[in-house]
Amino acid sequence: MTGTFLNVGAIVVGALAGTAVGGRLPARVRTTVTDLLGLFVVVLGIADALDTFGPELAGHLGRGAVLLVLGSLLVGGLVGEAVDVEARLTRLGERLRDAVLGRGPDAAAAHGPDAEGARHRFVEGFVVTTLLVCVGPLAVLGAVEGGLTGSMQLLSVKSVLDGFAALAFASALGLGVAFAALPLLLYQGGLTLAAAAVGPWTTEVMVATVGAVGGFLVVGIGLRLLEIRAIRVANLLPALVVAPVAVALWP
Repeated sequence: MTGTFLNVGAIVVGALAGTAVGGRLPARVRTTVTDLLGLFVVVLGIADALDTFGPELAGHLGRGAVLLVLGSLLVGGLVGEAVDVEARLTRLGERLRDAVLGRGPDAAAAHGPDAEGARHRFVEGFVVTTLLVCVGPLAVLGAVEGGLTGSMQLLSVKSVLDGFAALAFASALGLGVAFAALPLLLYQGGLTLAAAAVGPWTTEVMVATVGAVGGFLVVGIGLRLLEIRAIRVANLLPALVVAPVAVALWP
């Protein structure tokens, strides 16, 4: 849970800083920081993905390690595309927006004069930031990694990303951004505890395979941050389940 607590703290600190800074942070600075973080995430993902060819997997699975990781990604991707995880997450976000902010012109008119503007921005900041920090593959990857191995690596990176995102959003939308830390604590912490609960039934090879598969997903996240290609990373999330199952069934 330490990684999740760090993530929560980063969002709160970033939001408070963003609220103080307001709209004075230049857009070019935010772009540069995002690019640097994207580059770092790509390198981090490559380092994990290269475990596919490392001795830990090869020693147990032989040359089949590469096929197992590739097969997990392909099967997981097909399942994710069939279910369309990314579209479902998007629709969920839209429903949350409508539930909190209302829909249609009547809802927009209901916010009334400028005196109501601050309250509108507070709710908007809370909803948008909650979706960003919770409905994302890195939240799942980091929580599972923390629950299975105790590592904070991915959640530390996510904390930096979320902290700067909170700073940017709060500079425009205000203090409501900080309260997105509450649903994150419940969601991401719950995933970590669930992953820890199944820990006794996992093996080192299963964990290594999940890490290797996850590395490819992290590279995809970095490419999205750099706006190189909008890979539907959420639709690859089932590969994280397929991989350990494949290891368990490996002859």
